[in-house]
Amino acid sequence: MENNDMKSAGNFEKILRAGHFAFTGELGPPRGANVDIIKKKAAPLKGMVDAVNITDNQRAMARMASWATALVVMNEGVEPVYQMVCRDRNRLAMQADVIGAYALGLKNMLCISGDHQQFGDHPNAKGVF
Repeated sequence: MENNDMKSAGNFEKILRAGHFAFTGELGPPRGANVDIIKKKAAPLKGMVDAVNITDNQRAMARMASWATALVVMNEGVEPVYQMVCRDRNRLAMQADVIGAYALGLKNMLCISGDHQQFGDHPNAKGVF
């Protein structure tokens, strides 16, 4: 039985449900707060991809929040896939982020464990999972 409440109603979902090949890209948030960097990265993707995956602290390095980057990308006309890494969040933080992302209009989400923190710039940070 399908739960209609779980549908995103986004273009990316429509492509996948129809069984079509989806072409996606990836956009890594900046290590600072410069939104213009995101806009510059999103520009060549507009109209070229069905969705773009917004990484979350990729390479285990602190970057702009993936939900914030996803909002900028969405406002630039590119459908984002908001990525959430459980490495950095406990259950309460994950639930809060999911609710907040939904409230802000983010339709697609990818939850993953993330790169091990030993590979990043804070190798002694403790994973939360």
